[in-house]
Amino acid sequence: MAGLVLVRQRPGTAKGVIFITLEDETGTCNIVVWAKVYERYRRAVIAGRLLRITGRVQREQEVVHVIAEHVEDISPMLDALARPDFDPDSPA
Repeated sequence: MAGLVLVRQRPGTAKGVIFITLEDETGTCNIVVWAKVYERYRRAVIAGRLLRITGRVQREQEVVHVIAEHVEDISPMLDALARPDFDPDSPA
């Protein structure tokens, strides 16, 4: 899953779990980041504006959760969109 970070939540009652809501052109997705994964990818989780998450998908009716196993900050791709010579059809 990849998308823009809409919300980051770290409730005091969640025992170190962070919840992130990402949005792409198809809608939103809820990401669950356990404490051990957060420790490994702290910078991306805290500072990323555009994240790519790899993990296990869980579905409960129409709600989709991704349990994060790998978090990658791909925010520099947003900067490329602002360039006047940006071509969405060219390879990255």
